[in-house]
Amino acid sequence: MLLCSVANRLAQETSPYLQQHAANPVDWYPWGPEALERARREDKPILLSVGYSACHWCHVMAHESFEDPAVAARMNELFVNIKVDREERPDIDQIYQLANQMLAQRPGGWPLTMFLAPDGTPFFGGTYFPREARYGLPGFAELCARVAEVWRERRSEIDSQGTGLLEAFARMQPGATGEAQLSPAPIDALLEQLQASFDARFGGFGAAPKFPHPADLELCLRKGAAEIARTTLTRMCEGGIYDQLGGGFCRYSVDAQWMIPHFEKMLYDNGPLLGLLADAWLLWREPLHQRCAEKTAAWLMREMQSPEGGYYSSLDADSEHEEGKFYAWDRDEVRELLTDEEFAAVSLCYGLDQAPNFEGRHWHLHVAQPPTPGSEGLLEAARAKLLAARERRVRPGRDEKVLVAWNALAIRGMARAARVFDCPQWRDSARRALAFIRSRMWHGGRLHATYKDGRSHLNAYLDDYAFLAAAIVELAQGDFSPADLGFAVELADVLLGEFEDREGGGFFFNDRVHDKGEKIVLGVKIPAGGGKEDGEKVLDILASHPSTARFISRKLAQRFVADDPPPELVDRMAKTFLEKKGDIRAVLETAFNSKEFFSQGAYRAKVKTPFEMIVSAVRATGADVDFTFALANRLTQLGEPLYRKLEPTGYSNVSAEWMNSASLLARMNFALDLAQNHVPGIKVDPVAFSSDPAEAARQILFHAPSPESEAAIEKALAAAPADPKGNPAARPGMIAGLVLGSPDFQRR
Repeated sequence: MLLCSVANRLAQETSPYLQQHAANPVDWYPWGPEALERARREDKPILLSVGYSACHWCHVMAHESFEDPAVAARMNELFVNIKVDREERPDIDQIYQLANQMLAQRPGGWPLTMFLAPDGTPFFGGTYFPREARYGLPGFAELCARVAEVWRERRSEIDSQGTGLLEAFARMQPGATGEAQLSPAPIDALLEQLQASFDARFGGFGAAPKFPHPADLELCLRKGAAEIARTTLTRMCEGGIYDQLGGGFCRYSVDAQWMIPHFEKMLYDNGPLLGLLADAWLLWREPLHQRCAEKTAAWLMREMQSPEGGYYSSLDADSEHEEGKFYAWDRDEVRELLTDEEFAAVSLCYGLDQAPNFEGRHWHLHVAQPPTPGSEGLLEAARAKLLAARERRVRPGRDEKVLVAWNALAIRGMARAARVFDCPQWRDSARRALAFIRSRMWHGGRLHATYKDGRSHLNAYLDDYAFLAAAIVELAQGDFSPADLGFAVELADVLLGEFEDREGGGFFFNDRVHDKGEKIVLGVKIPAGGGKEDGEKVLDILASHPSTARFISRKLAQRFVADDPPPELVDRMAKTFLEKKGDIRAVLETAFNSKEFFSQGAYRAKVKTPFEMIVSAVRATGADVDFTFALANRLTQLGEPLYRKLEPTGYSNVSAEWMNSASLLARMNFALDLAQNHVPGIKVDPVAFSSDPAEAARQILFHAPSPESEAAIEKALAAAPADPKGNPAARPGMIAGLVLGSPDFQRR
């Protein structure tokens, strides 16, 4: 077996995320010439793993697979293994996230797992993979073997796919557009989109999971949609996404109400949110906004600022290998720490008088109702006692690298809040961080992007220069310094000189020094911006490419119909793919309506149970509820029970009538019972069931439980009632399929 017997190359890196993997038996390389040259020399595929220190599922995959000697041996035998910190190398992460969207036709995330040809061209990818096959995902060791087999035996197909991928990337590159005229139309269009997706009840945009989106909120605040920002900031300050004891905001909420967060805390969120709270207080003078601003600033200085002055990057979601353990409470523990009067006030305000809201057995504090008159003193004393007790727990890990861009966001937020609330300590904190960057990360007239353990390195990116210049301008408004202004001018000169695209307009994310300015991974330029818009552009390009259409159609046919699907079926699926612009649901409907699918029960060779097929289809279509029930109906026509218990008795077939669309509300009401009473971690708004069953189903999907809740799901299934005709019900199996197969479940 090929194992790495000593600490691997990552031990010499500055990234805490890479250092976390230094003792893995995997023979990891950091991204660089050494790894790429070895792959080319040995004609060996590359396994690229991208993540970051605070990422919960990155840790899960590391514990399950990368620390396992047998899995590591297979990785070392078959691949050149490269580990990347997406926070240090956002350029690499951006390109391969887009490539994964192209190949998988679905959003990416972290950990990002990509398989590359030696020249860096990706040919397969995904996010989290479990060590053993489950939830419709292959086991990681098995996946590695299958990918290596494809690499050996289907090189021509991989090369053809790679050509199509590079063509799609090339078509993304911006070209010269002549003299451009500034217009308010793009901003107006963006505001319309934000207003259309705004959740007027709970704030934020869209359904769960909900992210803060501080840049969008700032736009609303300044461009005539201030109530969107007001509602969102207020609901977030009342919710569990905000740390009610220690201050600071978590990365996102898993529910629409901002109650239960994904518990990692990121510097890049908290700096802008602090500035927004200050602006909100200027407009509305709400004490809640001021208190949250004060607590967040105190948290930044107390827990996130290094003795040298720079701000650290993030806090993990996990402690003692459990997400949220540092922040959650048992009711009896709280009662023992407080006086009776304090406990009574805390219970009413923070929801301890209600059912557990975290994993079915713990409480995560949120403002369940506003403080009663006269209770604020009791609450303040109680919060201080609880915070002191929490400080004695095992703390989440902290990523102590200093990133220029994220520090700039924090400097700007601290400086803005210091000016609004007239707080010199906050301004001094911001100035210490700026001084640190200038003294430790500015060398020879250029910025370095990252610093840790006395070493700064990596050429800084566009956002490093732009954000830092903006932060200096904000700081100067409350504490002017000619030296600071001169530094801002130097930064702006470098930005224009090294990042501007003088031919096509706009700016590049990498400077001209990086790979001589124009090329990086895959030989493509990275335009500034990225994000959702680039992803949508990639998918539009992909959906019009015939070679990609046939490749994806064949993969789907192999998954759902036969190992060697009939060419005529693949042709029909590819035609649908092109006609419907990459709509995977339409492509699968073509397959499931085909004579090949019905003939000889071919699908039975592809899945263990129809339930597994439903899970796979849910994952492929992004948890499309109507499509899932239509597939279930099709399987009942084949005489298949939709869910089989492990016991020999099993479920009987479910009548097709029970699966028709007219009974959707009944099924959703059962889902509500399942979600609220049997599966920890799922919370659903009952109002949605009476007004919008489809929205209720989406809530269930986005509040999917952790893998540890699978046993609770099985218990609920075993206790499932019969349908109106007395048949054992398949609907709990359907709901479990939706939950287990949802993209959100796989990301978490």
